[in-house]
Amino acid sequence: MASFPSSPRLRAVLFDRDDTIAYTDPQVYREAAVWAAGRFGLDAQVVGEALAAQWQARALSWWDLRTHEEEADFWMTYGLELTGRLGLPGSAATEFMEAYPYERYMKPVAGAREVLEELRTRGLRIGVLSNTLPSIDRTLQALDLHDLVDVALATCVIGAHKPDAGAYAHALEALGVSPHEVLFVDDRIENVEAARQLGMEAALIDLRGQDPQAIHDLRAVLELV
Repeated sequence: MASFPSSPRLRAVLFDRDDTIAYTDPQVYREAAVWAAGRFGLDAQVVGEALAAQWQARALSWWDLRTHEEEADFWMTYGLELTGRLGLPGSAATEFMEAYPYERYMKPVAGAREVLEELRTRGLRIGVLSNTLPSIDRTLQALDLHDLVDVALATCVIGAHKPDAGAYAHALEALGVSPHEVLFVDDRIENVEAARQLGMEAALIDLRGQDPQAIHDLRAVLELV
């Protein structure tokens, strides 16, 4: 890829994680269902339905977690509830969660590593600010992107979730930049608008290609800096 100088006004690009630089791969859910069916003698469809139901039941119950220890307890409870849905003994929970931990379901979006490498080449700092659990570093390692990220922040640890201004302020301080020196990229319009109100340049990304006001490919970020 050809290298271009970055805009003199920008010093950093701050990304969301989910549906921006990473996505949840439904194929992994199918793999997990097949694995559990074979391991525990269950029907794969039943396992798949239980996986979906358990995530829906717990979808926002992690927002108040603050530490890795609290997250570990959360996932243990999650595993016990999941295996309970399947009629399995509690001893199966640890095995299930170790075989298919949270980060295993994630994949990098097309061009993610290529884009981050190019931004680094242009001298820009890279941050990730995600409404997620404390284990953000572990998820970026699983995505093979951790070595290209200067600052990775989970809003659970910060105690303020996007679009709360406090989440952005924490990220700006960690990056050592002012709002006007940052391009923020997120898949939720409310988060993008909040960043703009704070003085950041911001771009909405829609990897499904449905929003005409959004960029539809992460590689388009390189045209914005």
